[in-house]
Amino acid sequence: MLTHPQFDPVALAIGPVAIHWYGLMYLLAFFQFIALGRWRIRQGQAPMNAEQLDDLLFYGVLGVIVGGRLGQVLFYEPAHYLANPLEILAVWKGGMSFHGGFLGVLVAMTLWARKTRLPWLAVTDFIAPLVPLGLAAGRVGNFINGELWGRITDTSLPWAMVFPQSGSFEPRHPSQLYHVALEGLALFALLWLLTARPRPTGFASGVFLIGYGAFRFITEFFREPDHGIFGQSYLVSMGQWLSLPMILAGIALIVFACRKKSL
Repeated sequence: MLTHPQFDPVALAIGPVAIHWYGLMYLLAFFQFIALGRWRIRQGQAPMNAEQLDDLLFYGVLGVIVGGRLGQVLFYEPAHYLANPLEILAVWKGGMSFHGGFLGVLVAMTLWARKTRLPWLAVTDFIAPLVPLGLAAGRVGNFINGELWGRITDTSLPWAMVFPQSGSFEPRHPSQLYHVALEGLALFALLWLLTARPRPTGFASGVFLIGYGAFRFITEFFREPDHGIFGQSYLVSMGQWLSLPMILAGIALIVFACRKKSL
């Protein structure tokens, strides 16, 4: 049985300025987005140029931060943030909802597509394979912070881990790393391979929705459920409820993309 290393959440402190690991993981996510995006542009696999990619990232960053934080506030902890409204701004402490960030990015991509007059689905298809590694980086940040720990498990599990931050010394699943493996690495590999050759418009976006939704639904079985707006449930968690519409939307999008191609 392992024990969480209890990392210092501050990676570097210079006087009163503290640089947190969680923030560095977000910077890493944005860097890999630009690196992979520019590679695809050089390969002629993009509906935009490098300058437009930089502008797209700016819109995406705003969508992730604003949407992710508001999602955490509205979906998971409305009572806490209503009592402590100034903490809404403390994003460096963690507490970002993927589903909120996802909705924020959709809004940002809609605005950007209208600005550039590029087809919205062509834009989302392009960014779909660029996102999972960034999600993996964010989950590494969760692990470093010792947050979003897993459900209690048996000590016979070789990688069972004690998270003192949980308030108990019972062995738990290191669910943050399960998220890294499935929603990050596995989803990246799937999308990168599928988009290596041309696909119908909307196909990659649909695969992302199904892939993330399904992988998140699975990992939620090993993660300590969050206290969402419906309360804490070990049967169907808030994360699973929010993932179901993604799966359904992804199926509909793939059907739409394939039918449109056949017409």
